[in-house]
Amino acid sequence: MKRLITLGMIAALGLGAGIANARDLGPDEAVKLRDAGTIKDFQLLNDSALKLHPNGRISETELEHEYGKYLYQLEIKDKDGIKWDVELDATTGNVLKNQQDD
Repeated sequence: MKRLITLGMIAALGLGAGIANARDLGPDEAVKLRDAGTIKDFQLLNDSALKLHPNGRISETELEHEYGKYLYQLEIKDKDGIKWDVELDATTGNVLKNQQDD
């Protein structure tokens, strides 16, 4: 029984650590990172995401620092009204995720 409780506590701590590892960045911090060259220019990141969905419109953006990486997340509504979740590595511009929103 003690072993089961210990395993449960370890799992809960691991889950909590994962949650604590992601942090949303505010506009001021994002601009500083861009100006320092740490992340790509936001217009370049937006253009990369929109190439995946031509004639789409960006409805939301968010910059996060997670597990040592800067992630730029966008919600795009394509020309047919379908919503897409797109995630880019903000440092390289590489597409990490491009999936239809549920």
